[in-house]
Amino acid sequence: METEKVKCLIIGSGPAGYTAAIYAGRANLAPVVYAGLQLGGQLTTTTEVENFPGYPAGIGGPELMEDLRKQAERFGADIRYGVATAADLSAKPYKITIDDEKVIEAETIIIATGATAKYLGLEDEKKYAGMGVSACATCDGFFYRKKVVAVVGGGDTACEEASYLASLASKVYLIVRKPYLRASKVMQERVMNNEKIEVLFEHNAVGLFGENGVEGVHLVKRMGEADEERYDVAIDGFFLAIGHKPNSDIFKPYLDTDEVGYILTEPGTPRTKVPGVFAAGDVADPHYRQAITAAASGCMAAIEAERYLQQ
Repeated sequence: METEKVKCLIIGSGPAGYTAAIYAGRANLAPVVYAGLQLGGQLTTTTEVENFPGYPAGIGGPELMEDLRKQAERFGADIRYGVATAADLSAKPYKITIDDEKVIEAETIIIATGATAKYLGLEDEKKYAGMGVSACATCDGFFYRKKVVAVVGGGDTACEEASYLASLASKVYLIVRKPYLRASKVMQERVMNNEKIEVLFEHNAVGLFGENGVEGVHLVKRMGEADEERYDVAIDGFFLAIGHKPNSDIFKPYLDTDEVGYILTEPGTPRTKVPGVFAAGDVADPHYRQAITAAASGCMAAIEAERYLQQ
């Protein structure tokens, strides 16, 4: 198998990976970036980004990521297509296998592989991606001011998203599979006491419909029971809040993660328990999951990598 030695390897090409590449490039670390499955990460599936500083009129997700990529390349980052398929962090230099065919031996590694939003698996979710289907209320909620939306989920995230959307939308349906909410007591009370939120217990969303975007959802109440009921509800936006899966599987034998799979770092830093290996962005962030916080952690990881190499 082909082997290549690099000073700084960055895995992932979202805001965290590209920002790490900008800082590592400026520090003369000659960073090599492997872009992963999606060049530009999750933001490339977002039509409009309105909350990233420096773009007062907003910017398309793909355009924002293209700007970051060009900036990283300007400082010498070597951005390549390829997916990290295996890792060996047991000894230095650390080894990352790309596409099962090439091994990169790296003195430092910045893991910026992100997290993947969980979907229900409906064909319509793909059909209406960026046209009414979203997995991030804080990213896309603004587009649904005074409109009707639905949120799927029954945990804290779903209740948080429903409460946030209720501050913008005219009505929010919370579609819950079970006959109860799994969320904490505080979040449950917040939802149940909000007159804009209607909780649909024991409901499954089985499809979406609409001409040029989401116009409604197909619902089944008490699916599989004798009194099963099928009906449609008119909505403008459909938000998934059933969790994210951090893309951390290949690193789990060497790094600590929480029960969901988010990589654990030293508080306030991107340092993992393996010296010279850093985690940035959504793969280590279960709380904020924003482009700007991911970019900030990418900056921190690159600075830490530079200091580690100096020492």
